[in-house]
Amino acid sequence: MKLNYLIIPLIVLAVAWLGGQLTGSGMDWYRTIKLPSFTPPGSIIGLVWTIIFILSAISAIIFWNKTTTDNRFYWIIAIFIANAILNIAWSYLFFNQHLLGLATIEAAILDLSVIALILLLWPISKISAGLLVPYAGWAAFATYLTYLVWSLNK
Repeated sequence: MKLNYLIIPLIVLAVAWLGGQLTGSGMDWYRTIKLPSFTPPGSIIGLVWTIIFILSAISAIIFWNKTTTDNRFYWIIAIFIANAILNIAWSYLFFNQHLLGLATIEAAILDLSVIALILLLWPISKISAGLLVPYAGWAAFATYLTYLVWSLNK
C-alpha cells in the first residue's frame, strides 16, 4: 500500500475536523444573525462538506499516483495545501471572528484555488479534476451566501 493512501485522507480529516471545531465554536452567534431564506440547514451543509472532502481526498490521491515529482507537481501540492488553509481560515473568519466582509473575500479566494486546481489537474487527470467540480460549485454558492449574510448583518 502506498503511503499517500493514508496520509492524504488523514490530512483531509484534519482539515475537516479543525474547520468543524471552528464552526461549532460560533454556532451560538450564528443562530442570532440574519440569514437568507434559502440558507441550507446545517445537516445539508454538513453532508455536502463531507462529500466534498471525500471527493477532494480521492482527487489528490489520483493526482499523486498519476504524476511525477516535477515543478508542476509541487505547484499543485502547494495549491492543495493553500486550499486546505483557506478552508480552515474561512471558518475562523466567519464563525470565530465574525468578520463577514473578510470572510466573503476569503471565500472567493478559496473558490479561485479550487478552480486553479481543476485547471492544473485537467491535463494530468480529467477524473482528478472532475472530482473537484462540485467543490468549486459549492464554494461559489458559499461565497454568494457569505456575501448575503454580510449584507444582511451590516
